[in-house]
Amino acid sequence: MFRKKLGRKQLIEFFATFHSCTVVMEACAGSHHMARKLATFGHQVNLTSPQFVRPFVKSNKNDFVDAEAICEAASRPAMRFVTPKTESQQTRSAMHRVRELLVRDRTKTVNQMHGFLLAGIRHQPARRQSRHRASASRARRTFASATYGRNSRAPARSF
Repeated sequence: MFRKKLGRKQLIEFFATFHSCTVVMEACAGSHHMARKLATFGHQVNLTSPQFVRPFVKSNKNDFVDAEAICEAASRPAMRFVTPKTESQQTRSAMHRVRELLVRDRTKTVNQMHGFLLAGIRHQPARRQSRHRASASRARRTFASATYGRNSRAPARSF
């Protein structure tokens, strides 16, 4: 185990020149991509679920403590690992997640509209032009009452 903090790019450069070994990482959003990258360099990559690593964290969470916990968890013979997903598997999984999100949003919107209708709220479409005229007329009346008094009208416009 190395106690050296590396960025993503530095980590790839480091493992590109390092001899083949077993690399264990927590499974997260970018771990499958990194696992594929490291496998091209000849390393054996194992991903472990964060829930299996959590019991081995002994103090406050930081990168070094997490790394030690992952090493401790990986050394256990009964530890279960996740196989890294291929690019097509990840794409398919992302498509399913997006579809589930769209279905959930559609259901939420339909249920909300159903609730509005049950509450007696009706949609009354108004033409944009008439709304604009009404708001302009209201603004002129407000300006006239503020400028010329409460019951007076604004002088005629001259164009």
